[in-house]
Amino acid sequence: MSSARAVHILVKSEKLAREMIKLLAKGVPFDKLAKKHSICSSAKKGGDLGEFRQGQMVKGFDDVVFKKPLLKVHGPIKTKFGYHVIKTLYRS
Repeated sequence: MSSARAVHILVKSEKLAREMIKLLAKGVPFDKLAKKHSICSSAKKGGDLGEFRQGQMVKGFDDVVFKKPLLKVHGPIKTKFGYHVIKTLYRS
C-alpha cells in the first residue's frame, strides 16, 4: 500500500482557501499561512500531516495526495471538514 506525506491548510470557506492559494503564489511560505489560518490541529506544525497511508484520509483529500502532481498546490478541495489547500511532499 502507498504512503505519502503532505502539508495542508484547512479553512471554513472556499473564498478563504482561494485567498491562501493567491498568497502562496505570491511566495508567502506555506507553513506561515498554515500556522496563522488553518483550523486543523496540524496548524502548529505548519500544516504538516506527517506520513500516512492511502485510505487513511477522507476520499477527496486522498485523491489529491495520491493522484495529483507532487510539490504543487491543489485546492480548494471540499471535504466534511472544510476546504483544504494541499501540497504533497512525497509518495512511496
